[in-house]
Amino acid sequence: MKKETICIHGGYSPESGEPRVLPIVQSTTYQYRDPDYLADIFDLKATGHMYTRISNPTVEAFEEKVSLLEGGVGALAVSSGQSATLISLLNICSNGQHVITASSLYGGTVTLLSTTFKKLGIEVSFVDQTLEIEELLKYARPSTRAVFAETISNPGTEVVDIRKMSELAKRIDVPLIIDNTISTPYLCSPLEHGANIVVHSASKYLDGHAISLGGIIVDGGNFNWNNGKFPELTEPDPSYHGTKYVETFKEQAYIVKARMQLLRDMGNNLSPFNAFLTNLGMETLALRMERHSENALALAQFLESHPKVDWVSYPGLESHRDHELAKQYLPLGASGLLTFGVKGGREEAGEFIRNIDLVSLVVHLGDVRTSVLHPATTTHRQLTDEELRAAGIGPEMIRVSVGIEDIGDIIEDFKKALGE
Repeated sequence: MKKETICIHGGYSPESGEPRVLPIVQSTTYQYRDPDYLADIFDLKATGHMYTRISNPTVEAFEEKVSLLEGGVGALAVSSGQSATLISLLNICSNGQHVITASSLYGGTVTLLSTTFKKLGIEVSFVDQTLEIEELLKYARPSTRAVFAETISNPGTEVVDIRKMSELAKRIDVPLIIDNTISTPYLCSPLEHGANIVVHSASKYLDGHAISLGGIIVDGGNFNWNNGKFPELTEPDPSYHGTKYVETFKEQAYIVKARMQLLRDMGNNLSPFNAFLTNLGMETLALRMERHSENALALAQFLESHPKVDWVSYPGLESHRDHELAKQYLPLGASGLLTFGVKGGREEAGEFIRNIDLVSLVVHLGDVRTSVLHPATTTHRQLTDEELRAAGIGPEMIRVSVGIEDIGDIIEDFKKALGE
């Protein structure tokens, strides 16, 4: 099936007489008749749902849909995008080990990696993703266990060269993890360009309506874990009677371990109701991403020509530094995120936000409504001035999540807010 069809039909195929629309299985537990079969489920020798903290039929259907869209071998849904990033890395990193990541990241991810991971004894090197391979390789260590980046950075709107980062990861012999939240699997398929694992904040474009928190990890099944660096996947797991994940689950080893070990122990699972809502939102993902991209490009072009705007950053613009990368990795559109700088700095940026009417000031992005935010004082407030500069965030920057309203109405609101 094409992606437009997967968005609607993927992950759930009812039998005769069953509900046509994916139902909510709002149950924490499941009944079995044979104690030996249930014991086999706990030993990972048989499949089945044992407890909703670990798996659930509604959540499973959502996982299957996203896995199909990304071209993976399996997926794990969790309680938020932050949880997806956390588990994707903790699944293969532990005390004394190291991660290389692009410096242009969502502020919450920066804090997670720079502060919380440091407390866990995991070191993280933040690098300029535009550097050449040989320069990036200088950050590698014997303890490096992953390379991490965002397809389109939030809020910097930088487009990562996935193939280059994949080559970096291959040279170090570690997996490349790509956060595909902003571009979504409809606009970009990182696994096709060399990524090994993909994560999403499902709260954004996948849900699309700002009603449901969630995150998801997709396993590409295309990394050789049996290279001596990942004993947690190749050696016996005492918590499952000595199961060897790679030996038993082959290409699904990574995602099975993430579910049966980390999700089991940490408990940050996605609720069935939120899985239902996000799955429902995804039925219109293809249509929405086309409109988000179309509107964002039109708004960016308007802002680029406005006398009170200092600069505009949107990958769909020919003036954007990464426009060629956008054409390569985002041929269907550059999504709905853009940033711009108001002439006059922080004070003028604040005045613009106070003057908006149709557009909303919210701490969110990726839903059908157009919204704005001032990153330096909100999502990235916890960063130092040096970290803000490294992330490309100035006091004049306004982040815009362009919705799917009529573009004329959006532009009129921006005109009014800019004082026309």
